[in-house]
Amino acid sequence: MRILSIVEKGSRFYKDHPRYSKLLLVAAVSGGGVLAYSKSNSTRHVTSDSESPKKRIVVLGTGWAATSCLKNLDLASYDVQVISPRNYFAFTPLLPSVTCGTVEARSIAEPIRNIIWRSGGFWEADCFKIDEKNKKVHCRPVQKSESKEKEEIIMGFDYLVVAVGAKSNTFNTPGVEENCHFLKEIEDALKIRRSVIDSFEKASLPNLSEEEMKKHLHFVVVGGGPTGVEFAAELHDFIKEDLSKLYPKVKDFVKITLLEAGDKILPMFDQRITDFAIEKFKRDGIDLKLGSMVVEVTNKAICTKERSSGEVSSVPYGMVVWSTGIGPRPLVREFMQQIGQANRRVLATDEWLRVQGSDCIYALGDCASINQRRIMEDIAVIFSKADKDKSGKLTVKQFQSVITDICERYPQVELYMKNKKLKGISDLLKDCEGKDNNIELDIEKFKLALSQVDSEAKTLPATGQVAAQQGLYLAKCFNHMQERQENPEGPPRIRGDGRHRFHPFRYKHLGQFAPLGGEQTAAQLPGDWVSIGHSSQWLWYSVYASKQVSWRTRTMVVSDWIRRFIFGRDSSRI
Repeated sequence: MRILSIVEKGSRFYKDHPRYSKLLLVAAVSGGGVLAYSKSNSTRHVTSDSESPKKRIVVLGTGWAATSCLKNLDLASYDVQVISPRNYFAFTPLLPSVTCGTVEARSIAEPIRNIIWRSGGFWEADCFKIDEKNKKVHCRPVQKSESKEKEEIIMGFDYLVVAVGAKSNTFNTPGVEENCHFLKEIEDALKIRRSVIDSFEKASLPNLSEEEMKKHLHFVVVGGGPTGVEFAAELHDFIKEDLSKLYPKVKDFVKITLLEAGDKILPMFDQRITDFAIEKFKRDGIDLKLGSMVVEVTNKAICTKERSSGEVSSVPYGMVVWSTGIGPRPLVREFMQQIGQANRRVLATDEWLRVQGSDCIYALGDCASINQRRIMEDIAVIFSKADKDKSGKLTVKQFQSVITDICERYPQVELYMKNKKLKGISDLLKDCEGKDNNIELDIEKFKLALSQVDSEAKTLPATGQVAAQQGLYLAKCFNHMQERQENPEGPPRIRGDGRHRFHPFRYKHLGQFAPLGGEQTAAQLPGDWVSIGHSSQWLWYSVYASKQVSWRTRTMVVSDWIRRFIFGRDSSRI
């Protein structure tokens, strides 16, 4: 047996030696890590040396949350290992632009090794099991092995960051998986791009009837959220500005249909933006059908049911893009069953992004949701802490002494007062007591005063903006973990003594955009500021360019936009 040891810049590297088919042992030094590989069972074990001064952080995923965490994490303080089936970060808001050649796929992808090259490791592997009890993850390499047995890698961890994102939710609709395109990854955008060109090429063949041409050139988008609306607008521009010139004989047979099961598109935007988008789509000739639910997709037609009348109809199509929400990946679903969260849609975490019931596993991004603690669960303890003289009565002054910590621990209190236009906590208590002076509340009246507060608890949207802020927050927590262990900075513990190590995560909404085609974009910024038109399009250009993760991708995206202005979009099938 030959032992190979490779040490380079403090990182661990291992290689399979082709001369030995029975057994290969690689020992590498990187924070005391040891890796052993035996071809007899096709399993690699990576364990942490207890004497290592560095704790190991395993990060699953290379999306918005994981990349934001890695960019801001002090990699020198931890033994960091990233595991993901893709070795790059993709700027997903520009995926609709990739589908039509406005931006090239390579321009929005940044290799993850460019981010962690200094002291982090990366495996292009698919994690299929999380062993919480033994602090291990089980993975399989993405590349196919020459061996018939499935190769397995087992990695130990001290902290685990689950940021694997989510998959498209089909709601178990028959035929969706087999016949529809999704728009979650760069590979999806490239498939859609080829399918659009294929549809035009098929329709251009001789001896086709008008019905066959209309079928091939009927593009259906399911879902009226930002992704579906942006793709429909991008596709319309692509056909109007570029493909209609290249395929003049079939341009009159093109039809774009947008199906939405709800009563409005862009439901998370201001009503003014929704109304403008509907009117613009009507002017552009995009067939918008609200209250239309897809019940089945075959290889020839898509079947819909009208919510108002119950009428079922079937129309032929050339291509269907499915964009109706997200669902958990198999890894997350299996882990949720393991920890008793099988009935949830995503992983439940506390306000510090820790998976509920675990001290060392964190979940962020689309695969998780913060389960905000209800104030009514702790109302008796809060009353007891505020009632320092133990009189059984609570004055406004006593409650004001703890209100700052309460608002930090329960953000729904502040939201409730804002929505009710209450100037302070005294107004909240007055509303219950009905007196102007010398307000004193017992426990029952105190409960009544705060009984409606929990109704304002909000679930964060599954967006890249939320995921990026969570990644930044978690990285800062890891960077100051030792310091905050000795000097906690968080709010006082409601149940128990002392303070929490960190302040809870708080999402700060920075605004959102909805490109609607024709060089017009709707922008909704904090403070109820809404802008729609060409000026917002230039703001969109500047913001999206600045949000790229590197100067390389920033330069490439801007050059793609300039190329499109000068030469138009690329219509090749490549």
